[in-house]
Amino acid sequence: MSGGLPGFHNAPVSRAVVVAAALFSVPFGLRSRFLDLGLSHQNLYENLRIWRVIASLFAFSSSPELIFGVALLYYFRVFERQIGSNKYAVFIVFSMTVSVLLQILALGYLKDPSFNPLTSGPYGLIFASYVPFFFDIPISTKFRIFGVQLCDKSFIYLAGLQLLFSSGRRSVIPGLSGILAGLLYRLNIFGIRRLKVPEYATSLFSRLSWPFSNNSYQRLPIATTDENIPDHQARQMQGVHTATPDPTESSIATLVSMGFDRASAIQALALTNNDVNLASNILLEAQST
Repeated sequence: MSGGLPGFHNAPVSRAVVVAAALFSVPFGLRSRFLDLGLSHQNLYENLRIWRVIASLFAFSSSPELIFGVALLYYFRVFERQIGSNKYAVFIVFSMTVSVLLQILALGYLKDPSFNPLTSGPYGLIFASYVPFFFDIPISTKFRIFGVQLCDKSFIYLAGLQLLFSSGRRSVIPGLSGILAGLLYRLNIFGIRRLKVPEYATSLFSRLSWPFSNNSYQRLPIATTDENIPDHQARQMQGVHTATPDPTESSIATLVSMGFDRASAIQALALTNNDVNLASNILLEAQST
């Protein structure tokens, strides 16, 4: 399933989180069996090692968790493009903070040694992102494998289940805490969805030069007339129409139901080889310009 436009174009905050997770996990997370980075009742309530809270936010505890976690963080960058980096930064801070607080409360209430230490990593952000993924990302295709009906979103859910149960009970609590944090954000508790990080703060992430660059893409014009389409996009559109089939009515109806006009929906689907999710991203990008 496509996560939208390639690379981290217009997603500098997501890029920073992915890089931070990788940098923390390599020196710390992959040695967590020795460093014990995960939250535990002893470290929090007896030894008061608060620094472990910060380390546990980003460092994955194993290579498989790092692979699945980074892949999901990369996919969920689509939400930063939808709501903007200013609001997405608030979503990150809120989901990770609330998730950690819920984990701390769970450890204090359960006092079960089998939960200690909880698995480390940005579980709060990842599983909080499944809330808008469930409610806001439409299903574009359905298919069957060995008689089981699946959809294009199924693989993202399967990756989440793999991560949720990667460390047994120790990873379930961080995952459920993230889901609860995502639900609280969606319910707009304390008016959190109206808050924005200042522009200068998020612009810092855009100025940083990471080891990978953004891939360029052509924006879709909102105008519906051919004379308002730039020449290079008009030529691209002509090539696409000859190489791809016409968009299906179901795909067009999905985009129209999201508030886009029919002509722009058809153009976006033509540019994206009938990928509804990628087409919706392009339309959202076009609206923001």
